[in-house]
Amino acid sequence: TRNVALTEEGAIFLDEARALLRQAETLTTRFQARRRTGATLKVGAIDSAAAGLVPLVLHDFRERRPDVSVQLVENKTIRLLPRLLSGSIDLAFVRPPEMADKAIEFFFLFHETPLVAVPEHHPLAGRDSLSVEDLHDQPMIIPERRSRPHSHDLTMQLFAEAGRQARVGFFAEEKYTIVNLVASEVGIAIVPRWTSRMPVSGVRYIPLAAEEAKDKLPLAAAWVRGTRDATRDDLLALLRGNVAAYAEQA
Repeated sequence: TRNVALTEEGAIFLDEARALLRQAETLTTRFQARRRTGATLKVGAIDSAAAGLVPLVLHDFRERRPDVSVQLVENKTIRLLPRLLSGSIDLAFVRPPEMADKAIEFFFLFHETPLVAVPEHHPLAGRDSLSVEDLHDQPMIIPERRSRPHSHDLTMQLFAEAGRQARVGFFAEEKYTIVNLVASEVGIAIVPRWTSRMPVSGVRYIPLAAEEAKDKLPLAAAWVRGTRDATRDDLLALLRGNVAAYAEQA
């Protein structure tokens, strides 16, 4: 029989409670929509993986997880690993560095196959295979070590192991630029096999002698140690189960 009214503090509390309920409903709707549209996986890859391995993996992964959208970021290892640590990508396909951050976990996949790219009218272009000894007097096109240490060291170490010193003719960063320089007959280059898929005319790709090419271009999957991500882990499980088949195409 008495009149009851909210105090000033009660009215404020009621408004805040209603706002929280609206926020909860909005969040519920948003995550329900997210489940309907599927997850997004952000994958980083060096150029060789982006052109060679990643299309194979994503083809198989789509069959397993058609609900997942994949965002691919192509860059160098030295730029992908910081993005991995910052959380801007979930998984990266990289060359494992000599001194790796302990916060990053690596899963070695395989070694890619190096080929020698020569101009199609070069005296060596008719050979079925080449050794480093065949290349000792040729101008080599390589990237700077600070940006692509593995690609740089590949050429330099091959020559050192053969007791020779590489004759560096040009420095170039990107594989497409390197292959075009080869086509222009200014030098030759040692490149991953995937490079032979580039639509550049005037270049012939010749296998490097097997004993010299062995174990030179490591490729690994990398992610932040101790983190959980069901979608990423599904992709890693696919990699572990099929890595031998993928390696045959590297």
